Amino acid sequence: MATSIDTAAPLPADANAAPATRLPRRLRRILSLDDFQTAACRHLPRPVYGYVAGAVETDWTLADNRAAFAEYGFVPRMLVDVSKRSARTSLFGHAYSAPFGIAPLGISALYAYRGDLVLAAAAAKANIPMVMSGSSLIRLEDVVAQSPSTWFQAYLPGDVNAIVALIERVARAGFHTLVVTVDSQVAGNRENNIRAGFSAPLRPTLRLAFDGITHPRWLFGTFVRTLVQDGMPHFENNFAARGAPILSPSVLRDYSDRGHLHWEHWRMIRRMWPGTMIIKGILDKADARRARDEGADGIIVSNHGGRQLDGAVSALRVLPGIVAECPDVPVMLDGGVRRGTDVLKALALGAKFVFVGRSFGFAAAIGGEAGVLHAIALLEAEIERDMAMLGINDLQELNPGWLLRVRGHAPA
Repeated sequence: MATSIDTAAPLPADANAAPATRLPRRLRRILSLDDFQTAACRHLPRPVYGYVAGAVETDWTLADNRAAFAEYGFVPRMLVDVSKRSARTSLFGHAYSAPFGIAPLGISALYAYRGDLVLAAAAAKANIPMVMSGSSLIRLEDVVAQSPSTWFQAYLPGDVNAIVALIERVARAGFHTLVVTVDSQVAGNRENNIRAGFSAPLRPTLRLAFDGITHPRWLFGTFVRTLVQDGMPHFENNFAARGAPILSPSVLRDYSDRGHLHWEHWRMIRRMWPGTMIIKGILDKADARRARDEGADGIIVSNHGGRQLDGAVSALRVLPGIVAECPDVPVMLDGGVRRGTDVLKALALGAKFVFVGRSFGFAAAIGGEAGVLHAIALLEAEIERDMAMLGINDLQELNPGWLLRVRGHAPA
C-alpha cells in the first residue's frame, strides 16, 4: 500500500537573508519580529525598554492594533504557478524590494548605538524606505549624508518662525521626502514611562544607575560607548537648533503645545516644500480627503502606535474607507504589523505600503545593523512564502476578495 508522504518543504529564505552560520550568535535564534522584542526585553534597562514597548494609559489602542489583523482570514487560491512571484513595490517613482519600510523611531540612539544611522544604512542596503524621527539624537544632516534616500518625519514646533526654520533646515540637508506628523497636538499620557522610570531627558538616579549596571551589554555597548566616542546625545532635530541633552538632572525638553496648529500651517509647509510631502496620523475619511485636496502626496493611516490617544481606532479598521475616499494618492499604514501575513492583509484592504517601528528598533538594539538586516530579511521571506501559499505572483493582485471576516464587525 502506498504511503502518503507530505512532500511540502519550507521555501528558501530570501536571498538577502544571511545563512544562520553567518549571523552573529545573538541573532541565530531570532526567527520572527516578535523574537526581537523578547530579546530586547532582556538586553535593555527597564526604563529604555519601557519607552520603546509601551503606549499610553490602558494600552487599549496598542492591543487593538494587533487584534484588528486577527479579525481577517485568507481565502487562498490553489494550483497557481507562483514561481515568478515578486514583492517589489513602486512608491513615489521608486521600485522598493518589499512593500514595507521602517517607521520613525524616537531616540533610537539611546537603545542602539548610533541608532538612526544604523537603521538608515540597513534600509538603504535592503532597498526599503526608512523614516527618520524628528525626536532623534543624531543630526539629520549626518543621516541623510550617509543614506540620501532616507525620509524625514517632522513634529511641527509651536510657532510659525520655528516651523519655517525647521523645514528650511530639512530641505538644505538634502531630504526629498517629508513626513508631517499631525496627531501629536500634546504629549500622550504615558503613565508606563513614569512607572518604568523613564523621562526625557533622563534624570540621574540610583534606580537608573542600577538599571544600567544590571544590563552591562547595553551600558557599555551603547550608552558608555556613545559618551566616549560621540559625547552626550542631544535632541537634535525637533527644531532648527539643538535641543536638550538626553541625560540631565535639571534641563527640561521643550514639549511645545501644538494645539493651535491647523490646516493653514500645512498649506504653508506645502508651499515651502519642493519634494514629496506625506501626512501621518490620519484616521478620519474627511481628514484624508482634505489632506489630499490640500496637496498631500501620500497619507499614512496611523494612531501613533497607540502612543497618543488611548481608544483611538486601529489603522486597519479605517483603512478601506480612507482608500475609497482617496483612490488617487498612495495610502499607507502603520501600527500592529508583525508578520508577513499582516502586511498582505493591509495590502488586500487597499494599503499601498506599510511601516513597522518597534520591531526594527528592538532589532537595532540587540544586533545593530546586522540585526536590522536580519529583521528585514525575515519579514521579506515571510511575505514571499505567504504569496506562494496564497497563490499570487504580484502584490497588485490582492484585493478584499482574498480575505474573509472571521470575527468582529465590518470596518468603518
